Amino acid sequence: MPFTCLTGTRSPKNLFIRDDKKKRYFLLTLRENKRLDLKALQAKLGTRRLSFASEEDLGRILGLVKGSVTPLGALNDVECLVECFIDLDYRDRLIGVHPNTNTATLWIQANDLFGLIRRHGNQVEWLDANF
Repeated sequence: MPFTCLTGTRSPKNLFIRDDKKKRYFLLTLRENKRLDLKALQAKLGTRRLSFASEEDLGRILGLVKGSVTPLGALNDVECLVECFIDLDYRDRLIGVHPNTNTATLWIQANDLFGLIRRHGNQVEWLDANF
């Protein structure tokens, strides 16, 4: 069975960020124990200064509320504005993600999650988050 829903489990770190002109939005799914250096990520992505997106942008673009950021939120992005990045450490592994609410965890193969986001139309890439 490809999907299993569990409650009370730990999930990866999911961050919704944007550039300083609000022209590019990024949804990052990182291993829970990794720290994010926004300046290093900015250099890696070749983008303008990065910061966290507002709760308003989170709701408007991904249909999510603060505390419930998940890569599955990309499926709510009707304009496919958000560029998604999944930590390379998850490739070929099982990953636990919130099903657009933080009260449960959906376990899925990261490769299947990657394909699901891509089929939806969002840009998605593996990210070597060891920087």
